[in-house]
Amino acid sequence: MTLRRLFYAYLLVIHAVLSGLAWWVGRDTVWALVALEAGLLLSLLAGTWLVNRLLRAHALVQESAQLLEESDYTTRFRTTGQAEIDRLISIYNRMADALRSERVRVREQHHFLQSLLDVSPSGAVILDHDDRVDFLNPAATRLLGADVVAGLSARTRGSRLHDVIATLAAAPSAVLTLPGGRRAKASRGTFMDRGFSRTFVLIEELTEELRHAEKAAYEKLIRMLSHEVNNSVAASNSLLTSCLVLAEQLPADSRTDLEGALTVVMDRTSQLGAFMKAFADVVRLPEPRLAPCELPDLLAHLRRLMSGEADRRRIAIATEFAVVPAVMLDRTLMEQALVNVLKNALEAVDHDGWIVLRTGVTDGRPFLAVQDSGTGLDPEVRAHLFTPFFSTKESGQGIGLTLVQEILTRHGFAFALDGPDDGPTTFTIWM
Repeated sequence: MTLRRLFYAYLLVIHAVLSGLAWWVGRDTVWALVALEAGLLLSLLAGTWLVNRLLRAHALVQESAQLLEESDYTTRFRTTGQAEIDRLISIYNRMADALRSERVRVREQHHFLQSLLDVSPSGAVILDHDDRVDFLNPAATRLLGADVVAGLSARTRGSRLHDVIATLAAAPSAVLTLPGGRRAKASRGTFMDRGFSRTFVLIEELTEELRHAEKAAYEKLIRMLSHEVNNSVAASNSLLTSCLVLAEQLPADSRTDLEGALTVVMDRTSQLGAFMKAFADVVRLPEPRLAPCELPDLLAHLRRLMSGEADRRRIAIATEFAVVPAVMLDRTLMEQALVNVLKNALEAVDHDGWIVLRTGVTDGRPFLAVQDSGTGLDPEVRAHLFTPFFSTKESGQGIGLTLVQEILTRHGFAFALDGPDDGPTTFTIWM
């Protein structure tokens, strides 16, 4: 039973008892009985009026509590003319205004932060109290892969997020190697949420910054070495040529030995010059001269170009060409890059395998891919992909992938070399 009904019941009972007593006392005098009963009726009405005024504050508190429970901060109460109740109404209205303003501010701030994270180039992952993904922005999906989704546990082995968390267990930040030779800096931190500690991870891609820094460093080194070596080779060859002329004045026996020795030295200096020229060519690439190019035609031409080497190694080169729009590129430079990619694929397969040349469109972007049945990428090699002049070959100079990277970067194309550890490996270029 509500408090209002209890008050009414109390008034009715007490006045019924008093009415009975009045009738008992004044039953012999009609006018006295009428007066007593009229007084009791007025008392009942006055009591009801007072109870209504008293319970108005109680009703206000109940309605206010219901509005707060429903998170309705838009309803306001009007003053009643009663000082006590009006003071309570004023306090509630000010509190509702403050709560409504705070809710609007929090929503605007949340919307701003959400928009900021959505367009941020840095990946952000927020974990809940059970180390499950509660939030991740588009950049985090791009960097970590589509398999990292909301609800995924950071403890799930095999996921890229698990690898990142494991790497950050020993230090709050670390440089990671992502698929395709990309590199990123990951940082781990915590924040308090409703009294509990939660974890967040920030991932900032460093690929382009590192490429620019590395490129500036090796360009300066190559130019300096090329200048010194070429000057020394030119001067040495000039002196050696003069020595060959002077050798003609020697006896035949001595002349033959000297000419042979001088020829060997000149060959070595020429090879040294060619060696430096290969490095210098990387930093002397011309700017791309763009023209429309059909990707299937480009790959078909390269297939014919490399067919002799492929046949010698008993490697089948297949094609899977989808309809793609023409792409603006420098065909000469792109052929130079793809020859290096195909050559690496042939060397990775070695013999008795296959290579697939593929074109297609993904997310509205044309792409071409070269996939081979080689042994795959060793984790140590994967960590150094596209590092300038890194090579796993005994006599390799690491120029091939460095040249490929430079050509594709100048075109503004995205690229990746990736695949399972045991193969196949795919080199993909998005245009």
